[in-house]
Amino acid sequence: MMELETTARTIMSAMATLTPPQLSDLTDTLLSFSHHHRCRLSSLLSSPILFALTLRRLNSLSLPHKTLLIARHVISSLHHLALHFQPAATAPPPRVKLRDLDAVLLLLLLCEAHQHDPDALQAPTAKWREILGEFYCNTMLTVSGIGAHNASVLVSYIEMLTRCLRFVNATGSCSFGGKAGREVPAAKAVVVALPSVEVRNGGPKECVICKEEMEANRDVCELPCRHLFHWVCILRWLSKRNTCPCCRFGLPTDDVFGEIQRLWDVLVKVVSDKGLV
Repeated sequence: MMELETTARTIMSAMATLTPPQLSDLTDTLLSFSHHHRCRLSSLLSSPILFALTLRRLNSLSLPHKTLLIARHVISSLHHLALHFQPAATAPPPRVKLRDLDAVLLLLLLCEAHQHDPDALQAPTAKWREILGEFYCNTMLTVSGIGAHNASVLVSYIEMLTRCLRFVNATGSCSFGGKAGREVPAAKAVVVALPSVEVRNGGPKECVICKEEMEANRDVCELPCRHLFHWVCILRWLSKRNTCPCCRFGLPTDDVFGEIQRLWDVLVKVVSDKGLV
């Protein structure tokens, strides 16, 4: 299982490789993200009807569905950091519906409140909005970074991402730091957007998938890692797995847990290449 300290250390090490402009850009993005989430959470806690509906929805979801909510939240969060290291193959995170965002924010707040005081949520459910509202108000400055240095936003980001990754890993949906995960196909939108290039004299002579020659002046597919393949060959390949046949470069996938693993592997590779582990 992925250890909490190891996870946080990997994220911090990846951040340490960013240039000052990149770190500033990441901080600005996280501030915007944090502001949006605070607004949603404040609306949720200030509306008895919205709170009751969201809590009822959470209670109706199975553990796998709750895990899926958090996993999608992880993808959105990891995307902002991984984008600085692998922009050519970092697809935009999937759009999150407001009711899903409300559900995951409430779920995370419930977990945090329980961790702070395990007895707090022993009260009747009718009291939860009041209890969570008070907890949120008391911790808002620390959690959100309001009135504090921007570095606190990065700290909050690391803490949130670490907790979410640990939860997803604990369900068995992913296996960070272990053996290579199951194969998943590349995202359809990414495959459709792959460029077609013309084979030039002196270029690659063979498609490594079919082992046949790539004829000069014929169009072939180019992956973001710059490796070339026959279109028929690579389309068949990417329909089953999202990695380059030559270098294992990872393309985005529509599989939620596969995408988390891919983004996490991007961070691990950056840290490993820099000798920070």
